[in-house]
Amino acid sequence: MFTSFSTALSALDADTTALSVVGNNLANLNTPGFKESVVYFRDLVTESVGAGLGETQVGFGTAEPNTICEFTQGAIQTSTGPLDAAIQGDGFFVLKNSDGQTLYTRAGNFTTNASGELVTNTGELVQGWTVDPNTGQVNTTSATGNIVVPTGSISPPVPTANMTLDFNLDSQAGVSTSPDLSYPITVYDQLGTAHIVTATFTKTGTNQWAYNLSVPASDVDQTAANPANSVSGTLNFTQQGQLDTTTSPTSVALTVGPLVDGAPPLTVTWNLLDANGNPRMTQVAEASAVSASAQDGSAAAQLTSVGLANGGVIEAQYSDGTQKVVGQLAMASVRNPDTLVAEGNNNYSATANTALPVIGMPGTGGNGQIVGGSIEASTVDLATELTNMIVYQRAYEANSKVVTSVDQLSQDTINLIH
Repeated sequence: MFTSFSTALSALDADTTALSVVGNNLANLNTPGFKESVVYFRDLVTESVGAGLGETQVGFGTAEPNTICEFTQGAIQTSTGPLDAAIQGDGFFVLKNSDGQTLYTRAGNFTTNASGELVTNTGELVQGWTVDPNTGQVNTTSATGNIVVPTGSISPPVPTANMTLDFNLDSQAGVSTSPDLSYPITVYDQLGTAHIVTATFTKTGTNQWAYNLSVPASDVDQTAANPANSVSGTLNFTQQGQLDTTTSPTSVALTVGPLVDGAPPLTVTWNLLDANGNPRMTQVAEASAVSASAQDGSAAAQLTSVGLANGGVIEAQYSDGTQKVVGQLAMASVRNPDTLVAEGNNNYSATANTALPVIGMPGTGGNGQIVGGSIEASTVDLATELTNMIVYQRAYEANSKVVTSVDQLSQDTINLIH
């Protein structure tokens, strides 16, 4: 009879645990990246009663139930946070806490701390790669570390080294001393000062054009020895209207200096061929016009915003409209995520049973993709949890009736001796 008490009490204890799990799931209904826990009941060893071999078996109740965190995909919701990110597929964001412990999370509501480091909303440092100051590139083959997001910084100027012009010269134009085509293009020196290079093209003969590249004389110190601000030459075209590269230059160097703003002399190379070695200009019976131009310099610019884009790329946008990659989020692939232990704050840590997490880029090594400007919602289903709560409540009430019945039987047994 006393076994009946312990059997019913084990069920009460198990149902209490199950109700606690349901309560925790419901409490995290709106927690970003939260994964619901599922309760699994299991019976205790049974006892064979009587002389037969198992004809009558009586169990000892239920053991403490197992709880398993199910890492299913949550809904991806668009957010307003510029540094928010969500994982579509398997994998985790990698974190470091204040003790240097490696943690893992699916919650991507990130922000920055006072040092400009990317952190979770509870202060854990997000791991990844930052731009190498020596190369200006993100080296994702190196060890991961804290991601430093630039704040209030200035992008240094980049002097122009190369420029290109895509254009056509009208083959029907007459020989003249005045340019048939004139086009300005802005270039930059090492101080970020803009200079206007004016390219002019004047027809000097059949299939022959004179070119001139120049900047205003006021940009150059005319009192210095050998001031330079222009370069001239001749372009020859074939009868098919193509640049004759045997008699025409394929690149032209324009040297400007000494500059009045104190910057070193500027040398800009005008490349007449594209990357495949094809001329960028033609001479056909169409109006002379430039169709495209490009140069690789830029002025100094103020940082205006930093955002996290798809793929876990952190981009900085500057006042001149340029964008630069300043960081990359790392991801961890865990083959058996159900062995991870919840540490609170949406974080998990590895245990002795956890397979070694593999750190890598999104979309590689079993990792899913990172969606920028989004948050992964909790996987808790309200209807399912409410149903489970009713089931566990009814089970608790039923087992409490067993305790009451066994207690009454014990009282009746005691009364038999009076």
